[in-house]
Amino acid sequence: MGTVKPMPELKSRLRSDLNAAMKARDELTTATLRMALTAVTTEEVAGKTARELSDEEVLRVLTREGKKRREAAEAFDAANRTELAERERAEGGVLERYLPAQLGDDELVGLVQAAIAESGASGPQAMGGVMKLVQPRVAGRADGKRVSDEVRRQLS
Repeated sequence: MGTVKPMPELKSRLRSDLNAAMKARDELTTATLRMALTAVTTEEVAGKTARELSDEEVLRVLTREGKKRREAAEAFDAANRTELAERERAEGGVLERYLPAQLGDDELVGLVQAAIAESGASGPQAMGGVMKLVQPRVAGRADGKRVSDEVRRQLS
């Protein structure tokens, strides 16, 4: 019998929280965590070989799922389907429990300023270089659109 690799902490937390939600008959949390774990499993079996995702990769999947919920809520709002938009927002709220705290505006401005100073960028044409420096520092703590808007604002 081979050695058993421990399951990443975040994934096991999702599983235990799912079990707790099922016992508590919390339909929203149960459905949301099932969806999140399915997305993680799908990511694990994508590609040539199946593999276990690290906590960082699980976090990336949860961030992507949260973004899908926000976009769906906006689409439902635009279509005047408020009950569906509320459900999407509620699911997004469940996912946010597992994501790192979002950066405040001041923190984001500071990170972008530091990246611009470090790269010596000036003008909108240098946006790509600045984004390459900022993205790893932000890592799931701010929406990509918010980051790019701030970089664009500071470079123009």
